[in-house]
Amino acid sequence: MLKKQAKCLSVAQERAMLTFLEGSPNPLRNRVIFLLSMRAGLRAKEIAGLTWDMVTDAEGHVCDTIELRDSVTKGNSGGTIPIARDLKQSLSELKIAAPDVVAGSNVVVTQRRQSTSAQVVVNMFSGWYRALGFDGCSSHSGRRTFITRAARNIGRFGGSLRDVQELARHRSIGMTQRYIEVERDAIRKVVDHC
Repeated sequence: MLKKQAKCLSVAQERAMLTFLEGSPNPLRNRVIFLLSMRAGLRAKEIAGLTWDMVTDAEGHVCDTIELRDSVTKGNSGGTIPIARDLKQSLSELKIAAPDVVAGSNVVVTQRRQSTSAQVVVNMFSGWYRALGFDGCSSHSGRRTFITRAARNIGRFGGSLRDVQELARHRSIGMTQRYIEVERDAIRKVVDHC
């Protein structure tokens, strides 16, 4: 078991965060940061290192996948990640808001720098969760929520836990399993149908 796991977010908490971010100083960028975690399962380091050429085509349009390079990942765990519709829309809006952006420039920038660090992303998440009173949540909560939701839904689309492992970009399926939150109500209900 992982020592102290970040808590997963409920749908209500996710909505509350998106509403909260609308009133933040840089709402569009902050929404993209949050959705990169929640909808693509990216780590803080990966969010900080993501460049526009990893999410856009030759004409500069946002693609349907993120081509995450090993150089920005933990343990060279790059790969192709499908982009959810709401994340794609937010990335497109962010790109339009910064028309002079070049392909290799960072997606997430700050007022002072044209890049950011993983620690800055971690601190952003920490501040947001603290402001909303989401105890136990951290920059890893979105990733954990993404992996848990994928595991619960993958069977509906003909997939398996192995497909979730691929999405999570874990070397072992055991690591993926440790990320998935246990659902006690589901356990109780399934026992009645066994």
